[in-house]
Amino acid sequence: MDAEVIVIEVIGWTAAAIILAAYILLSLGKLEGRSYFYQWMNVIGAGGFIVNSGYNGALPSAVLNVIWAGMGLFTLWSVWRARQASRAVIP
Repeated sequence: MDAEVIVIEVIGWTAAAIILAAYILLSLGKLEGRSYFYQWMNVIGAGGFIVNSGYNGALPSAVLNVIWAGMGLFTLWSVWRARQASRAVIP
């Protein structure tokens, strides 16, 4: 196994661990679904799966994770906007 394959495998397994940890923490009530940390865990994990799936030619998994990461980024943006709106002072 060459170094490139090992790096891709490490990325994939790390992504799996991050996604699993996010789900466990959410299920245990340690994180909120709209928290920045939870969403970033999903975006980073999905990014790792995109790299691993794309490299291995698993296009359905790669596409699913592009959508997963997109949803995470959209949620991060919507949470940020909601927090900004709640901080705005209405004259």
